[in-house]
Amino acid sequence: MGESEKHPRLILHNFLSPNIRKELEFIHKSCCSVGYRPNVLSTTLAHLIATNSAHLIMPFIPIREMLKEKVEEHFGCEYELFVEFTGLISWCKGAMIGWHSDDNRDYLKQRDFAIESGIASALHNYYAVPFWIGKLAVCYLNSYDVDFKGGLFHFQDGEPSTVAPMAGITEGERLTLTLWFSRSASYDEDAKLLKSLSEYSVYSSEGTIGSCLPVQASNNMYWFPPEEASKFKSGFDIRCGRLSVLGFDICPSDDECSLSAADISCNFLSLLNDPLHLARGDELLVQEFVNILHALQASELKTAESMGSFIEPLSESQRQKINGLKVKILKELQLAETLFGCTAGGKRLRWLFDSVRFSAAVLEWESYTYKLRKQMVTSLPYWREHQSIFAVVNLD
Repeated sequence: MGESEKHPRLILHNFLSPNIRKELEFIHKSCCSVGYRPNVLSTTLAHLIATNSAHLIMPFIPIREMLKEKVEEHFGCEYELFVEFTGLISWCKGAMIGWHSDDNRDYLKQRDFAIESGIASALHNYYAVPFWIGKLAVCYLNSYDVDFKGGLFHFQDGEPSTVAPMAGITEGERLTLTLWFSRSASYDEDAKLLKSLSEYSVYSSEGTIGSCLPVQASNNMYWFPPEEASKFKSGFDIRCGRLSVLGFDICPSDDECSLSAADISCNFLSLLNDPLHLARGDELLVQEFVNILHALQASELKTAESMGSFIEPLSESQRQKINGLKVKILKELQLAETLFGCTAGGKRLRWLFDSVRFSAAVLEWESYTYKLRKQMVTSLPYWREHQSIFAVVNLD
């Protein structure tokens, strides 16, 4: 038996479009929490549902179906597989993992296949060792030595032994869409997701955009590194770190809010759950956001033509609130910029700010959000009937 038969692989080129890649990147950057390993961030479908962003699972659904069909067809197991896990995972500078298999624990023995789809052109120091699970299907979106430099995806056995791109990146984030499949229906991810979606009704889409606004998880889930999340003596809040990389400061809306250097960081973090404004330089954006996740989602979903807003000069009291908050939630600003602030070319991600168009970006976010929410609640009766999450045709 040849190496290709002992270690079968499916490599799909240009499987996902650039627009889909950007959409998944937006979801991860605006919704992720700290991950399961040091210097790793993650966005799971369960997390999206729990934070009132269930509508954001919609872009994943057709991708899951297409990838599962490809795996079943290639490995001769049509109609046998169930999706056990779907998530966006980013490995930041300093993250590492040794040679391993994703079914290397007793509680993981149900995993039969895995898919890892590279979806970002950005990058980190990562010891080159993604997983091997007997059979592995991989689809890639970015290009080695074009979108980033450094690192390759390695297999211990079989051919090809190396595939570009996937590991050993030198800066930023390595962002992937990861799926695990099982032949056991008891591990079907859909059953758990449908239980979490039980509170949604077919009438949910008739409300205002307020019903779609994100709700935060525990603040500890957003503190990097996670081992500092109980003391907050070092590190930074990843939501604020991403906004800082984009060039934004955060100003609480509450006029009565008084920030004292004696307050501890967890008290400051509670302000991120309340209404706030974004500021840039000496200017305050008039647009008010219900919380930090609302601001982050609206800021990340942008185009070169859609960033701007009505602005007003910062007052001295507002400047004091911004500085008082920043010193507590961005204790290591340079670390945040190292992790989030560079592209493959080594250039900062900060975009040119047009002060007359940010409100258009907010309206774009609202339109996008409401459209996905409507698609989701229209799909719910079909999902519940079949106890399966799938793409329902003719929803628009």
